[in-house]
Amino acid sequence: MAADINHYIAGERVNGKGERRAPVFNPATGEESAHVQIASADDVNAAVAASLQAFPDWSGIPPLRRARILNKFLRILDERTDELAAIITAEHGKTISDAKGEIQRGAEVVEFATGAPQLLKGEFTDNVGTGVDSFSLRQPLGVVAGITPFNFPAMVPMWMFPVALACGNCFILKPSERDPSASLKIAEWLTEAGLPKGVFNVVQGDKEAVDALLTHPDVQAISFVGSTPIARYVYETATRTGNRAQALGGAKTHLVVMPDADLDQAVDALMGAAYGSAGERCMAISVAVPVGEATANALVEKLIPRVRALKVGPGTDAEAEMGPLVTRQHRDKVSGYVDSGVAEGGKLLVDGRGLTLQGYENGFFIGGSLFDHVTADMKIYKEEIFGPVLCVVRATDHDSALKLVNEHEFGNGTAIFTRDGDTARDFAQNVRAGMVGVNVPIPVPMAFHSFGGWKASLFGDHHMHGPEGVRFYTRLKTVTSRWPTGIRAGAQFVMPTMR
Repeated sequence: MAADINHYIAGERVNGKGERRAPVFNPATGEESAHVQIASADDVNAAVAASLQAFPDWSGIPPLRRARILNKFLRILDERTDELAAIITAEHGKTISDAKGEIQRGAEVVEFATGAPQLLKGEFTDNVGTGVDSFSLRQPLGVVAGITPFNFPAMVPMWMFPVALACGNCFILKPSERDPSASLKIAEWLTEAGLPKGVFNVVQGDKEAVDALLTHPDVQAISFVGSTPIARYVYETATRTGNRAQALGGAKTHLVVMPDADLDQAVDALMGAAYGSAGERCMAISVAVPVGEATANALVEKLIPRVRALKVGPGTDAEAEMGPLVTRQHRDKVSGYVDSGVAEGGKLLVDGRGLTLQGYENGFFIGGSLFDHVTADMKIYKEEIFGPVLCVVRATDHDSALKLVNEHEFGNGTAIFTRDGDTARDFAQNVRAGMVGVNVPIPVPMAFHSFGGWKASLFGDHHMHGPEGVRFYTRLKTVTSRWPTGIRAGAQFVMPTMR
């Protein structure tokens, strides 16, 4: 019988009251490996209650002591990376090396969050008026929640909870039901590091759990990463009920290749950024924009053999460059996008459909696909495919390439490859995207900066982690004080001027 994956509430794994279960698969074999419990509203209420009970003590702990607990968690994470990576690969399908990479990037946010004593310092001005001082505080919100996607079951939660906890909040994680086990391991390690019971809780589930979190009167803020339609729903629902929200949506990341670019470097970048993690990441390069016909022809000529030679295999294969997709349904959806691209007139140069591997015939595998002569009106250009499909859209010059990027619905990230500083600077200054790479294909900021896009890629005012994360998970309070000094100004019936 398949194992039952449950919730983590008040410092221990618990079985929920919800009766529904969802299957969890091994993407490499197609076998059902476990069932995950689907939380009911009662389960969410139990997690919120545990957080509310823990909040007064946790928020009152000095930031330095909170940071020390996160430091212990960081050491556990470093020592047991292999264990967590194996869990991720078993349920997501990505290669072990890719799983380790996402853990490392998540750990960097934990490192950032251990600087909480510095991050939470306010401002002080003495004598703003006669005998009057003014200072500011950043105080925690209370109970906050994170709703995270399947593609990064460790990294994306770590974009959220380390900063939230460092700021003194209690956190409820609702991970993807497709690969839920990493969340429980993280929860157990946080408890082992000394985090008090109830400060970090996990509720597995689907829309029922999401809606319960979005509308709960005691949940003060929601962080979300996922598709744009759901991001919009999360943001609108949460803010309508008075919650603070940051909701990161879909993407269509372009990489512009200028005629003066190092073409071999650009090809290497495109291979890793388009086909790494089987394209299941929002910052994957899904559109290459070569400028000029000569550049386009040379780029395509170099890409074709590289895409055909991609080493596709189970994530546990050390030589695999790309693993399976997360579910059979998602594989079929990506294959359908390739069908659509052919039907709409795209030139399919490499076809990844129908790939089967000996010994893994039932796995959710698909090979890399490469399209040329894609146009802006095609479905494969307009929509986020979230799979190993790279579209080449040819541009005549820099301005038309920039216009192409700026007119797309999404504005998560983009990149340009060039040797010309003027061109790179103009592109970086004028492109409408939240994250820009110059000769860097996946410009994901380091933890001490903040991650987030523009346009339909982000709903809310704050990006994730870094300084923006601290602002999101705290409220600003400004205190103006006067102590008796023998000064008597008498009653004042006008706006104070602090003279």
